[in-house]
Amino acid sequence: MGKKRATNGRLARKEYERALPLLRERLVQLQVQLKESAAKVILIVAGVDGAGRGDVLNILGEWLDPRGVETFYFHAPTDEERERPLLWRFWRRLPAHGRIGVFASSWYTEALHEEVSNKREQADLQKELKGIRHFEKLLSDDGTLIIKVWLHISKEAQAERLRSLESDPDTAWRVTDDNWSAHKHYDRLARVARLIVKETDSPGAGWTVLDATDARARNLAVGSLLVQRFQSHLRRITARHARPERPTLHPRSLAPAGRRRLLAVRLDQALSEEDYERKREKWLGRLNRSLRALQAARRSIVFVFEGWDAAGKGGAIRRLASAMDVRNYRVVPIAKPTDEEKARHYLWRFWRHVPRDGFVTIFDRSWYGRVLVERLEGFARKDEWRRAFKELNEFEEQLVNHGTLVVKFWMHISRDEQLRRFRAREHTPYKLHKINEEDWRNRRKWGAYETAAGDMLALTSSHFAPWHVIPSNNKRYARLRILKTACRAIENELEQ
Repeated sequence: MGKKRATNGRLARKEYERALPLLRERLVQLQVQLKESAAKVILIVAGVDGAGRGDVLNILGEWLDPRGVETFYFHAPTDEERERPLLWRFWRRLPAHGRIGVFASSWYTEALHEEVSNKREQADLQKELKGIRHFEKLLSDDGTLIIKVWLHISKEAQAERLRSLESDPDTAWRVTDDNWSAHKHYDRLARVARLIVKETDSPGAGWTVLDATDARARNLAVGSLLVQRFQSHLRRITARHARPERPTLHPRSLAPAGRRRLLAVRLDQALSEEDYERKREKWLGRLNRSLRALQAARRSIVFVFEGWDAAGKGGAIRRLASAMDVRNYRVVPIAKPTDEEKARHYLWRFWRHVPRDGFVTIFDRSWYGRVLVERLEGFARKDEWRRAFKELNEFEEQLVNHGTLVVKFWMHISRDEQLRRFRAREHTPYKLHKINEEDWRNRRKWGAYETAAGDMLALTSSHFAPWHVIPSNNKRYARLRILKTACRAIENELEQ
């Protein structure tokens, strides 16, 4: 079961007290260095009932500087949490730069108590564990130090500890019926635990299994593990900072088919105002009925709008939203990340806005900034934006697995049409706020953005969340096409 470390029997009190001061001093020193290096740390402490998980957490609370540590314990999911993907409530509690998040219960807690008695239940558990592996890899690749400790004791030692606690009036309250139930089912729970540890023991998020029979030896083993992992993580941070990168001025395409798809888009469509008005009402009505049917089934929807500057995203979003009850949707405009957002994983600010079952979220720009502006402007290193294609697919797959419909639009215009709209904005007082120097600077990089957008379309258009490229030189045509596409996507989902 993972990387097991023996604690070598019982540890004498004098030996424990002799080792403790140096260990505590070193732990706090390293904690300060981690804070100064803006490191993010996740510590998960799990294990057999009676192995002293609570004692370990209390000891760490004494040894570490509490100003840099936050401890989380998750009870049964609330209604709000059940109506979002499994990992949503954990995403919201991820530590920021310089912080240590101690998870007294975690994304493993429910899985560890699941019944796995047939192939179907095992397949469901395997699917859940796959999502956890992706989640932890996402965090580890981003630089988060993940330390996972499993405290192990034998069935006999568990019974002895529970009886010892019960026999003392001062500690009897710590033993519950659930503890004795866990003891009764020790063998079954141990089999599930072995499976979970095996399936989620991966590079960057490996398990360390500690013999927790002796409390003093256990405590020193946990502290020593933290010292070792803190030191190695600081060395990796130093090595990474020694390799700065410059922005990519002329990116090479990773998937030329994506750029060819953009170049092949016809942009000469025309639609009269009269035809638009007539057809719009028809499709708004049809879209409204489809939305209400999906919401009645307690299904959520995420609309993603990306495209060229001045492609008409705002106007298209307003027309799409006009088919919805204002109480059931929200529009999330994405701008530069705040300091709070920069201190966490780049997907954190998007996970926060994932809709509850039966609701709609419309993203005006989205997580795809990672492979567009962040790639081209040097805000993400090459290894970061390259692995983001896979990360974004996995993120959307988690939404879809929960039951969320993901509909993505790329609004495409020609370079000449963009120039015309830029100039119109500069000469229209109520549109002047829509144009700035950054828009002109991005326009000068049209070729680079075209390459990046093509890669995005080719590498993140999945069967569960395909891209819809919308010809947008004619605004009326684009808006109607979006209404039709959204409606048909919902209708197809309802049929399935």
